[in-house]
Order: sequence, then structure tokens, then C-alpha cells
Amino acid sequence: MITGAGAISAAGPRLADLRAALHGESTCIGPLSLFDTMGLRVHIAGEARLPSGSALLSRQARVRASRSDRFALAALEEALALSGLDLERIDRERIGVAIGSSTGGMFETETYYQRRLRGERAGRYASCLAAAAVSSPADLVASAVRAAGPRLAPSTACSSGANAIAFALFWIRAGLADVVIAGGTDSLTRTTFTGFHSLQALSGEPCRPFDGKRQGLSLGEGAGIMVLESEAHAVARGAPPLAELAGAGLSCDASHTTAPHPEGRGAVQALRRALADAQVRPEDVDYVNAHGTGTPQNDMIETRALKSVLGEHARRVPVSSTKSIVGHLLGAAGAIEAVATLLAIEEQFVPPTLNWAEPDAECDLDYVPTRGHFAPVRVAVSNSYGFGGNNTTLVLRAWTPGGAAGRAADSPTRGTHDDRPERWR
Repeated sequence: MITGAGAISAAGPRLADLRAALHGESTCIGPLSLFDTMGLRVHIAGEARLPSGSALLSRQARVRASRSDRFALAALEEALALSGLDLERIDRERIGVAIGSSTGGMFETETYYQRRLRGERAGRYASCLAAAAVSSPADLVASAVRAAGPRLAPSTACSSGANAIAFALFWIRAGLADVVIAGGTDSLTRTTFTGFHSLQALSGEPCRPFDGKRQGLSLGEGAGIMVLESEAHAVARGAPPLAELAGAGLSCDASHTTAPHPEGRGAVQALRRALADAQVRPEDVDYVNAHGTGTPQNDMIETRALKSVLGEHARRVPVSSTKSIVGHLLGAAGAIEAVATLLAIEEQFVPPTLNWAEPDAECDLDYVPTRGHFAPVRVAVSNSYGFGGNNTTLVLRAWTPGGAAGRAADSPTRGTHDDRPERWR
């Protein structure tokens, strides 16, 4: 059960900011100021505002915490507040932590070496070298909540955050934890920005997923964190779940370092496994939050995979890419998109794919162009694909008291803003 969620992105430092952006018609991708892009042809990204501080950030950790670390703690603080979880009343050995990242403290490491090469004082960046590893955010989050249960810091490129959430599900099912803090966090860095630039994968304008003239992706940064609990644990403390994490599917293309399998083999496997794991039929899917990067090859392959698994239903289900709103958050992408999918279920609202203007013969599904709309969303899918052929699909489902029997008996209804639980208003 998902009982709490937090998000920080180019949309703003709070979950409410992301929700507002999903309901809007303007992208949050804009000029990049974090580092110099002179000499490059691309100068935009989904840059987030670094939070000023967090009650969870100890004085000792403050001197070494990276940008990625601070994003994670900001999202964690909001997720815990929303969940109403009292950590003092939980056995710490029953709390797990899974936080994915692909950059960790890379931005601070780059800045340290850049200053040293220029003969400048490295200042506080020397202390930040201790947080250079991609495992640093998971370690800091675990320390902040004093979690003594299982811990994982997956770094599977753009599926890292989704993988973390999937493993949280597996741990809870296996009885290894009652509560798991799961998600992903990543900062923009010079290395990733220039790396994607050298691959000619960046778009000079805000990305246009599934559009006929799409030019590439737009990078972003931030964090998405979820509080996951076993149903028994959530019900025992009287916490109504926001939604159910119903299933997860993982696969690997075993095909190419950066490109997806030409037939979408891994994407198909991940989606099929996730639906089977959640015991959901293809025709039950009400919404797909696509990986949708805006690159010519990825969007085409994902469209083919959806058609392969969902069949004719693929033409009826809305598919959107929220990367068009906040950018591609790399290791945090799957996490913040899972949070966006959660919001779609909670609000019965399908977010749009912004910047879509021209159709593509290879991408011919309903991509919810320009403007989102209210619609029944009981079962939703979130796809995440990463370099190395790492594929993860999550299935989220509206929670109904009474479990599976209650869910089967209920029928979805059209939502409005007033339908949201009090704690979401």
C-alpha cells in the first residue's frame, strides 16, 4: 500500500507543485543556470530549486550532503508527513530503504575537480567527495529514519527509481519489511548533460514525446519518494492508503548499451510480467504513464510494445509522457513518474503530453496532447527503460476497503478535485 509520497522537480519543491503542473498546459523545462553550457547547442533542462534545508538533515551530514541527497530528503520529509507514520512506534528492523540514483554526488565531485584544475579553493566541495557514490542518497535516507531493515541503492540508469519501488514491493511481500521508503533522486550534472549531448540525444527545445518532429530528450532533476507499507500494517494504524502498488515487472534487453531492443523485447516482457504480477488483464488498464523520452527510436519502440501487450485496447487507453512537463530525471525518472501515476489515480485525472503538435505514423496512440482531462483511472501502468536495456514496469491500482473482493465489486467513477482525500487538499 502507498501511504505517502513526496516530489521535488522543476515544477517546484512540493507534491502540490507537481500536481499543479500536471493539470497545466505549460512545460517546466527552461534555461539551465546550474552550470555553463557555452559551446553546446542545447541550453535548457528541467532544473529544480535546491531546498534550503530539511529537519531530517543532521548537522554532521550537512557538510557532505550532495544535491541529490538534499532532493531525496526534501521528498522524504513530505512523504512521511503525508503518510502520518510515527517512526518512533515502528520496529526499526522492519523498515527498509530503497533509493535509486544514477548520479549521486557527481555534480559536487565535478565542481571540486574543476576548481582544483583552475587553481581555486575547493571549499565545501572537498567534504562532498564523501557523498560521491550513487549509494549515498540511500544511506542518508536510511540514517535519517534510522532504518535497520533491508537497504538497496539500485543504479540501473533511467529505471533506477522504478527498480527501487519494485524491490520495496518484493520485500514487503516476502515479509522482510513492514514499511519501505522507496524512490529515486538525481541531480543534473555536467557529465550527464554533455554525455547525452555527445550522443545527439538532447533536444534544443522542450522535448516533444511521440511527436512527428521530436528531436530528443530534455534532462531534468529532483526526487520522488514513496512510503510503502503492507496492507496489514497500514490498516492496523488506521492509515487509508493512497493507492495500491499492485505489481512490478523487470527485464533486460541484453541487446545494446544505449539503444532499446529493435523489437521492444524487453519492454514487452516487463509490461507482461507486471500485469501478470498484479493479476491485471490488458483491457483493465486505464492509463499508461509512458517512458516517453522524446527520442525517435525510444518512442516508436515503446508504442510497439504497448500494442503488442495491450492489443486493440492500446488504441483506447490514454498514454502520456510527463517528461514533457518536468524533463527526464534519469535515476529519479521512474520514481517521480510513479508519483505522477499515483496522482492520476487519486484525482481520476489523466495528465497530458505537452509540446505534441504533429502526428507520427509509427506513434499512433492517444498521447493526450496539450491538455489533460478527468477520466476513470483505477488501474495505471508506469514504464521506465534505461541504458543497458534495463526495463521496469509498475502497476498501480486504486485501493478499496475490503481488498481484492471489494476492488472487483467496485466500478470506477469520474473524479473531481473535491474527491481528493482531505490530506491531499
